[in-house]
Parts: sequence; C-alpha cells; structure tokens
Amino acid sequence: MSHAFYETMKETKSLGIQLGFYSVPGGYHPPHWHDELEILYYLNGGTEICVEHKTFQLPKKQVIVVDSRQIHSTHTSDTTAMFVCIHISKAKLLEYVPDAESLAIRCLPEDITEENFPAYLEICKLAGSLVQLYMEDSPFFALESEGIILQMFARILRHFSVRTLPEQSGQPLSLKERLREIIAYINDHYAEPLTLTEIAEHAGLTREYFCRFFKKNMGISFLDYVNEVRLSHIYHDLFHTDQSISRLMENNGFTNQKLFNQSFKKRYGRTPSQVRKESLSSSLSP
Repeated sequence: MSHAFYETMKETKSLGIQLGFYSVPGGYHPPHWHDELEILYYLNGGTEICVEHKTFQLPKKQVIVVDSRQIHSTHTSDTTAMFVCIHISKAKLLEYVPDAESLAIRCLPEDITEENFPAYLEICKLAGSLVQLYMEDSPFFALESEGIILQMFARILRHFSVRTLPEQSGQPLSLKERLREIIAYINDHYAEPLTLTEIAEHAGLTREYFCRFFKKNMGISFLDYVNEVRLSHIYHDLFHTDQSISRLMENNGFTNQKLFNQSFKKRYGRTPSQVRKESLSSSLSP
C-alpha cells in the first residue's frame, strides 16, 4: 500500500550527525530520550513538546533544541507533521569542542531573551536553508548540509550553553538515569505482556514504590504510559501498513479490545477505522 508520507534520514558517521526530513502522520509520541542532542524545526504548526515536565508550543519555522538525555514527548494536532530533525553526538565532536559533553544546552522557548534573540534568529535561518538545500537536490548536499549544521551547533554552544557544575551531579542524575533505563526497557518490551511486577523487578524496586516513583516523575501511571507507547506505534502503523486493526492491536501488546478502542479514541479523537480511512485518502492524493 503506497502512502504520501515519507521519512528521509542522512547520516555523517565521522561527525556523529544525523539529518532527517519528515512528513509523517501527526499524533502523540510518548516520553522518550536519546544520547544525542536533538534540533527540531517544524514546517507546520499545531505541535507541542514536553521537555522534563515543561510544555512548549512549536511555532512553524522556529528552532527548539532538546539536550542529550532529556526526557521529552511531542503531540501534533494536525493530520501530518512536517519537520526537520537533527541529531548531534556531543561525544563525536570532542575534537572540535573538547568539553562539549560538560556543556548543557538551554535553547527552549523560555530561554530566548532579547539579548540572544539575534543569534537564535540566525539559527532558525540556517535551519531554513537546510530545507531549501534539500529541495534543490544538490549533488553537494552532504557537504553543504554538514557545514550548515556545524554552524548551527557552534551558535547553539556559544549562545545557549552553560557549563555543568560537578555538584549538580549525584542524586538527581541517578534519578534520571533510572527513569531512562525504565523508559528504554518499556520501549523494548511494549509489544509483550509487560507486567508491573516485571518492570519493578527490573528496576530493583518494590511494586508499590515503583508505582509512586513512576507516577511522580512521569506524571502518568505505568499502565497508562505503556498503553500510550502501544497506541503511538499502532497510530503510525495505520498509515504505514495495510495490516488489519485487530492484528495491529495484537502485534503491539493490546489484549483488551474495549480498552484499546476507548484509549485510542481518547488519545486521537477518532477511531482506528477513521484513521485508517485518512491513511487511504492520503495515499490516493496526487
């Protein structure tokens, strides 16, 4: 089944840079994290991002930077999300910036001030030039795009970074590491009959303490989070596969049809069948 949605990812292995151009189904992407710093540049509006329990709107053609290992989620209200996504490995850029891993990035909407706004505007313009370069399909795309991304990263470090103090490590870091490990485990096993007992034992916690710990730090119960992860994969698969809804439900860990239908409708405002019809309409569009 052919679809109008596409994803393009280009990687520079030596520099640890990944550049992606996306036109994908909108919807909710549950909390997750990655080792790389992430730069997002949306070409359409209607998206919000939650970073470490703070929610921000993502206006079109503006840059937002999620630092490495920050837990974040996104929600796009539009049917389609069109954006540029750049991942940068600080570790692989140590040759250029020896202390890159000790620098924390602060380039969220609340960090944009009158003083650093000119630099922020330059970063947004550079992101826009990546889109133009991609549309031109230049034979020198890889060379030119890497140069642009390095310019963006240099400006981000110069104007939106702060040095991490040694005393800032310790318990808060341990808490975040534990959360990241739990999230990674759930994302690896969401399609299985994942139980509270299993995840609590994996985290080395009692069931009762794990429930309190997860709800306090994630703002959502463990079961609700697992279902959110499952729903996001099913929503994506409704657009990208022709498998039946019942098969998608089973493949992604749902065993209760009623719970699945209720949860899906609550999250996306439409039934799975309605979303599947949208996917078919998109594939037939010129």
